[in-house]
Amino acid sequence: MSVGIVEELSATFENGIKLDSGRILAPITLAYETYGTLNATASNAILVEHAWTGNAHLAGKHRPEDAKPGWWDAIVGPGRLLDTDRYFVICSNVIGSCYGSTGPTSINPKTSKRYNLGFPVVTVRDMVRAQTLLIDALGIERLLCVMGGSMGGMQALEWATQYPDRIASAVVLAATPHPSPQAIALNAVSRWAIFNDPTWRKGEYKHNPKDGLALARGVGHITFLSDESMHAKFGRRFSAKDGQFDFFGQFEVERYLSYNGYSFVDRFDANSFLYLAKALDLYDVAWGCESMAEAFGTVTAPLQFFAFTSDWLYPPYQTEEMVTCLQNLGKPVEYHLISSAYGHDAFLLEHETFAPLVRSFLQQASETKRK
Repeated sequence: MSVGIVEELSATFENGIKLDSGRILAPITLAYETYGTLNATASNAILVEHAWTGNAHLAGKHRPEDAKPGWWDAIVGPGRLLDTDRYFVICSNVIGSCYGSTGPTSINPKTSKRYNLGFPVVTVRDMVRAQTLLIDALGIERLLCVMGGSMGGMQALEWATQYPDRIASAVVLAATPHPSPQAIALNAVSRWAIFNDPTWRKGEYKHNPKDGLALARGVGHITFLSDESMHAKFGRRFSAKDGQFDFFGQFEVERYLSYNGYSFVDRFDANSFLYLAKALDLYDVAWGCESMAEAFGTVTAPLQFFAFTSDWLYPPYQTEEMVTCLQNLGKPVEYHLISSAYGHDAFLLEHETFAPLVRSFLQQASETKRK
């Protein structure tokens, strides 16, 4: 059952936070949504973290006429994986985004103009540091679980390593301890696409640089798919609208990437895209430590990891590196390799493959927290 009509909320923190860069970002506004009811002991809260260009609209609809519900609607609601009859579910938009939280599209209080490239570089750790302000404001001392995929999984790792006393468990899907040179290279090509769009104007644009951003999104979107899923979805089919020997004729996969890229321009800001890509590239779970083992040495909560066989952006061996490290440290960790043809996006598209495992994990976390 769906959660129905939901409202986006926001909270502003005047004092802000000190970023990893050493700069102060203040004030900070965080957009968020909640589903279900916080119990009397504030012990049933689950924080769901969104991926790169996601938002706080996790489930339900803002208006009855909305064409689509929230981005992970299928797992949130009465009787669903994140059962809102049992859990209080929170989703917060990260800083650096353009979906209501403070980012490059926000007004800089010192200039009364948009930050644009005057916005400081933020890290995934900064995103979580900001979220702690929201969790405090909601009156939650310890989260039952933090759960997320991709960049959301990185945030869950930060909660586990930086705030071990504030979570009872974490679920990490399709994540990496640090993006590979290949992943960074692909983001670099996306950046070039935006930088080389003459309408970008070094971030001082009035309208989104649509050609550059659409191309950047196209590059990124390829990394979310897999060879097998692209064969199944498009094959080598040529567009029925074009002649095969028309020089500008397109294969169906080309037409899809073009549609996806240019529709993305209507809903996401180019500067925010760049800042979040930078945060991804900079991510390292062991940042500030001598080793991954030192970083994971602080972990106290049980961790559940999922990797997907066809994910070539953050392939399974990267998750397995973290799992092995945690096992060697004697930490409570669980690992599942899910067979999937959907690539990196499998965690969004095939929730039924991991839902029973997560349901059992959450049940154990709930029972342990009550003791």
